[in-house]
Amino acid sequence: MAVNDRMGAMLMEMTKWRRELHTFPETAFTEKETSDFVAEKLHSFGLDVDRGLAGTGVVATIRRGRGKSQAIGLRSDMDALDITEATGLPYASRNEGKMHACGHDGHMTMLLGAAKYLAENDTFDGTVHFIFQPAEENEGGGGRMVREGLFERFPVRSVFAMHNFPVLPEGTFAICKGPMMAAYDVFAIEIKGRGGHAATPQYVKDPISSRRRIW
Repeated sequence: MAVNDRMGAMLMEMTKWRRELHTFPETAFTEKETSDFVAEKLHSFGLDVDRGLAGTGVVATIRRGRGKSQAIGLRSDMDALDITEATGLPYASRNEGKMHACGHDGHMTMLLGAAKYLAENDTFDGTVHFIFQPAEENEGGGGRMVREGLFERFPVRSVFAMHNFPVLPEGTFAICKGPMMAAYDVFAIEIKGRGGHAATPQYVKDPISSRRRIW
């Protein structure tokens, strides 16, 4: 397939992008250098680039053919995690206490590769919006982009994304109908007890050791 041949020819360039992105991981809503890198690449492909949704979000657009009103979105996250990298790799994180440990450097690279390939070809008829979302890790950057008008400004019929999954054999991908991965949620628990003294333990109300436990 021609797409495989062309993407194969881009492998070294994409590897370079991914390793460079890996060196400067940035966490939720602070992805300034990351956003600059992504926007510069998209500009170099000749795409229309919009910045500022959710602070550091980037959206680039390609329009082709007569079906320009028919649009889809392709999406990647951009943020890293508060993890200290200890890999010793030559392209390891230079930002102390930050690391692309969830693979968002790879996600951005894949989406940049797709953008470059589609920018070079007239093999589709329609519009593609390339959505680079900040703050996927716990901070809800996608929701903020939507609230700030993502789909009013860039209407789409569907949005597609993928996540690296190292347990799958190399060269394969998985897909299913409906939800595939769980979403996180946040809740608070209030525990009430009564303090005391080690000399008078009978007056202490310890909710941890209570027989009435709720699991």
